[in-house]
Amino acid sequence: MVGNAVIGQTEGKKKKDWTKVDLGKRAADHIMIQIGMYNWASQPDSIKTKGVGRTFNAYFLFDFPFKTNPRISVAIGPGIGTDNIYFDNTTINIKNRTQVTFIQDSLTRYKKYKMNVGYLEVPVELRFSSSPENMNKGFKFAIGGKIGTLLDAKTKAKVDLDANGFGGYIEKIKDKRFFNGTRLAATARIGYGHFTVFGTYTITQFFKEFQGPTVKPWSLGLTISGL
Repeated sequence: MVGNAVIGQTEGKKKKDWTKVDLGKRAADHIMIQIGMYNWASQPDSIKTKGVGRTFNAYFLFDFPFKTNPRISVAIGPGIGTDNIYFDNTTINIKNRTQVTFIQDSLTRYKKYKMNVGYLEVPVELRFSSSPENMNKGFKFAIGGKIGTLLDAKTKAKVDLDANGFGGYIEKIKDKRFFNGTRLAATARIGYGHFTVFGTYTITQFFKEFQGPTVKPWSLGLTISGL
């Protein structure tokens, strides 16, 4: 009886053979949506931001699990990333001759003033899932990076009253000449099931060298994805 009990315990502790896991019901591709807060690191004291900046990303990723251990996989795919940051009593000139300028403006009253950028991006992730057979549940963790190319850059101001006494209008200015055309960022995610918390830190400069302040964007928020 004692011998049988020992054998039963040994069999119960036998390691799972992950090479035989059935991934037939697991999707090979999936949409990943990210919503969160956005800000600049190392920005000069002369730049006054206001409120909480916003980021929104949408990607279509293809997932490639390792044959020897499907808990680990690599994902890659295209998508769009957009960021908004808001400023306080500041006028930004992105159509200047030499560089972007940030001017503290006491003559114009803005209801809202923001800068918006949009990128075509390709994220790459190394992923771990504790439940590879059913990606709707289980602990998940991913690290990686993304590279993107700038599609659009603009400022948008809602003016309450300008220096000439006019107000109640919206002013949009589009020009991306002073912005870095390539973005490289480090990424990480952790969570359970469909929901993970993500963080990103941009490695490249936001503006081109000597054509704007030295700032590096970061973001933090929620990811919704089945993978």
